[in-house]
Amino acid sequence: MRGRYFAFYSGLCVLLTSLETIAHKNRAPCARCPRNAHCTNATSCHCDPGFTSLSGEVIFSNPLEVCTDINECGPPLYVSCGSFAHCHNVEGSHYCECASGHELLSGGTKFQSEKENTCQEVPFSSWTSPSGVSSQSVSHFFDKVQQLSQDFMPALAKNTIQDLMREVSELLETPGDLKTLPPSDEHCVATHLLVGLENVLKVLSKFLPNGPLTVHAPVGTELSLKVQEQGIRDVTLSQSHAKMHLNWDVAHESSDFGPSVVGLVSIPGMGRLLAEAPLILEPEKQAVLHDAHKGMLRGVSSVLFSDVISAFMSNRDTQNLSSPITFIFSHGSVTPGPREEVFCVFWKHGQNGYGHWSTMGCRMVATRDTSTTCQCTHLSSFAILMAHYNVQVLCAIIAGALHYLYLASFTWMLLEGLHLFLTARNLMVVNYSSVSRVMKKLMFPVGYGVPAIIVAISAASRPHLYGTPTRCWLHTDKGFIWTFLGPVCTIFSINLVFFLMTFWIVKNKLSSINGDVSTLQNTRMLTFKATAQLLILGCTWCLGILQVGPAAHVMAYLFTVINSLQGFFIFLVYCLLSQQVQEQYKKWFKGVSKTKAESEKYMLSSGTMSDASKHSVAPGFCLPSSLSKY
Repeated sequence: MRGRYFAFYSGLCVLLTSLETIAHKNRAPCARCPRNAHCTNATSCHCDPGFTSLSGEVIFSNPLEVCTDINECGPPLYVSCGSFAHCHNVEGSHYCECASGHELLSGGTKFQSEKENTCQEVPFSSWTSPSGVSSQSVSHFFDKVQQLSQDFMPALAKNTIQDLMREVSELLETPGDLKTLPPSDEHCVATHLLVGLENVLKVLSKFLPNGPLTVHAPVGTELSLKVQEQGIRDVTLSQSHAKMHLNWDVAHESSDFGPSVVGLVSIPGMGRLLAEAPLILEPEKQAVLHDAHKGMLRGVSSVLFSDVISAFMSNRDTQNLSSPITFIFSHGSVTPGPREEVFCVFWKHGQNGYGHWSTMGCRMVATRDTSTTCQCTHLSSFAILMAHYNVQVLCAIIAGALHYLYLASFTWMLLEGLHLFLTARNLMVVNYSSVSRVMKKLMFPVGYGVPAIIVAISAASRPHLYGTPTRCWLHTDKGFIWTFLGPVCTIFSINLVFFLMTFWIVKNKLSSINGDVSTLQNTRMLTFKATAQLLILGCTWCLGILQVGPAAHVMAYLFTVINSLQGFFIFLVYCLLSQQVQEQYKKWFKGVSKTKAESEKYMLSSGTMSDASKHSVAPGFCLPSSLSKY
């Protein structure tokens, strides 16, 4: 039986082998297919995966057909890479890659479809030092930020947040050269700090475990953060000087995958950088104020009245929220004056990194003695401002008067420098009378006329730039301040040249005619005269340029004290030490002494005559002749 089965299977194998041999001999040759295609039978071809025929046919037999690459990244879109990712097409295939500032959880760089997408934001990726701002303190801070980025691990997100808050507090507490920057650069730094801190905290919060987080950094900086809990609809974040109320539905709208997160940061030190930031009101509010003040409103100056806070949430679209968010600020006692008002504002930054306070989208609900409640339909950095309306009446007139008087003062300094030089030159030149007569004729017209012409042209061209929101002086917009600084700098330069030339002439003259005078006396005389003339010619006003850096306060005091002595030195040099004045004083004293002596002589002579008259009256009393004989 076993032999029969073996014989059967052996015959079947021989039969199948024979049939395969016959089929192979009878098979037609494969069709000739184009590049990026393969044959399906003797006459037809099929494009390789990732390619398609120009005719659109799946199987084709046309020898002129061409297989072209399919662009899976579209349009039309064949493949979806998911959120925070980009599709890249290659010949016959494609790959997905995380967007800038994001990376895969696995640490890889490429994936094929949305199912494999685990792209997440990388903390600190776009937070760099603001361009155009030169500050060692800011550069040092961002060096520490980059170090935190390199050392970041998702499991240590809480420690990273605490370190970051400490670094921000230290920068604002010890700003170093940051406080010497111009206001515009300070505002730029503040913008980068606020926006960058908000973005970084939003990313870091995704790596935190469920539950609230509170961080207290030095100098009052606080962070309050909450993750959505089941069954909780409303959330409140409370800090020492601020509170925030909102609904979880607002935080979850348009959010990424993962739990919803809300956070509130209070940064008291930020007020130093934003102290002089401008307030720009809504057009409707400005129109109401201009109508109320009948067009005399010049602007609005403001004072920061609370800590600066920054709010963030997992919702990516925070510029037009479905329901408003309530903020409650604690602050000092508020007593608005007749032209004062409390505003709820936010920091609006532009693409160039600068910004200003704005009231768009925010309204004040209520204000009490020590707290103010605001509602806003967007998130940003918020604060409370006490605004003062600056109304023009006398401010522009005062600014114009100061402009004229200061220019007149400096013009007379220039004339004094010219007169001093010509006087010294007179020591070397014989014919000087004609120059002296011309100087006397031109002194008053030039001294008071030239400043009047400058002020008239300035006021006619830009009258609205007289007076600022904080002081009655020239505005710095459009370089208007140079209508004062330009003439002043010119006078400084000319007077300095006059001084040096005069000093040289006098020194040479004294050395040639005072051979018998000691060198010490000559040096003392020249030193005193030089110091006095420096004050009289106004050269000490250059100290105002040195009011920068750590020594600014010291230079301000020196500038004030030394320049206040200008009048005293004019009196000392031109009155007390003037030879002509001294001679007049001598004549006056001699005249007074002579008058006094004559008065005393007259009184003495009058007394003598009086005594003589008394003695002459008694003997002259004659008796009658009839009694004389007795």
